[in-house]
Amino acid sequence: MKNEPKIVLPGSHKAAVEGYESTGLSKNKKIEITIRIRRKNALKVEPGTVMTHDEYNEQHGAGQEDATRVHQFLKEYGLEVTETNLPRRSIMVKGSVSKLESAFNVNLAGVKDTQSKHYHTRSGDISIPQSLSGIITGVFGLDNRPIARPMFKVAAKATLSPFTPVQVSQIYGFPSGMNGSGQTIGIIELGGGFRTTDIKNYFKGLKIAAPTVKAVLVDGGKNAPTTSSGPDGEVMLDIEVAGAVAPKAKIAVYFTPNTDQGFLDAITTAVHDTTNKPSVISISWGSAEVNWTQQALTNMNEAFQTAAALGVTITVAAGDAGSSDGVKDGKVHVDFPSSSPYALACGGTRLVVGANGAITETVWHDSTTSASGGGVSDVFALPTYQANADVPLSLSSKFKGRGVPDVAANADPDTGYEVLVDGQKLVIGGTSAVAPLMAGLIALINQQNGKSAGYIHPTIYATPGLCRDITSGNNITTTTKLGYSAGKGWDACSGLGVLSNLGISA
Repeated sequence: MKNEPKIVLPGSHKAAVEGYESTGLSKNKKIEITIRIRRKNALKVEPGTVMTHDEYNEQHGAGQEDATRVHQFLKEYGLEVTETNLPRRSIMVKGSVSKLESAFNVNLAGVKDTQSKHYHTRSGDISIPQSLSGIITGVFGLDNRPIARPMFKVAAKATLSPFTPVQVSQIYGFPSGMNGSGQTIGIIELGGGFRTTDIKNYFKGLKIAAPTVKAVLVDGGKNAPTTSSGPDGEVMLDIEVAGAVAPKAKIAVYFTPNTDQGFLDAITTAVHDTTNKPSVISISWGSAEVNWTQQALTNMNEAFQTAAALGVTITVAAGDAGSSDGVKDGKVHVDFPSSSPYALACGGTRLVVGANGAITETVWHDSTTSASGGGVSDVFALPTYQANADVPLSLSSKFKGRGVPDVAANADPDTGYEVLVDGQKLVIGGTSAVAPLMAGLIALINQQNGKSAGYIHPTIYATPGLCRDITSGNNITTTTKLGYSAGKGWDACSGLGVLSNLGISA
């Protein structure tokens, strides 16, 4: 195998490094990577049908024969296999820079950013032995630069009244008499951490029992709280919003490094976690589709597809920088992983309750850099469940793609959520708040129904009246005049509107 021809791994191309200063990189430096391998059989998700983990593993996990062939290749190049997980289709590998470069025909380089944080990077293509074509679907970890950003916004000045998550759930009419008992909410975090004291004090202030929160460490990730100005704001927002909506649900927080490898490994770990058994997973991190390699988009989307097959709902923030998603190229972009057809993409609104109790709700749009994400994917085709949603063609590529978001809820920092972060009381918004809010709702619905809602997309698109329509506002980027406006029915800034239940009486 070592002497056979190599071919380019499809989707592995990565653009050259920009915005970093070059540094040295020892050829003896040890790096850990993740290799993804194919399924035994293709997977098709059937709405209303949920597979057990054993059924999935038997039919759609990776095959031992494929893993053995990859092991042989790695051994010939002196690389160490540290773990093989067939359900996750993942092989964990450790080796020196020089051996990895030889095995995958890559050149790794050292760089540092403006904060003097050091990374190893690659550009160009990854190559694999020709005999492993179709078996290896992705190689992750050869570049460990940050890939995603948290989608939260701290209110500089709360000009309107902020809410507690409990108040928002009551305003929206979430199922009453439910508390999430028997459910586990998974939360993916790519940095920061939580302090048990904050959780205890926050829920004491709400006069409800604090949820049980457990840290699950992936790829060397840590529960490492720092200050309220860092990613702790994201971690605590996620825990406190989800926990306030469903206080009796257990919360498993999967901490992982902010890399495409870490992100993917955390998702596959959570989806296949038969110990904590999350029935819903909240993700408030992401980046524009153009920032990802095709292999990352494909493998993460397949992980979400697996979640759908196993009855696990994935709620994902749709972005907080309007229709551009923070990309300064004069075009519109949607955020990934919210653009995955198997993710429940969560957009943002501005929620105001008048003195008489009247609700006014519009698309969240404070500025070019503070507005609900949304748009049309340039990567993922229009899914069947959106066939009648009148999703427009992508303004960038004219591609008939998946529309984002699916649902929306309060996200404007000015009408945001009161949270406690590193001992400080803050008001935080962003679609980061909507993902855990929806995760809490799904936990309530799961408790109410006695089963997992799972892949809810076909249901919410085919059943009128499940969402309260948002018909005013837009996420148009002012510098380009491009974006989307709210209107009757689905739109690319508020989706179907505010989801409060799945048509089940409380």
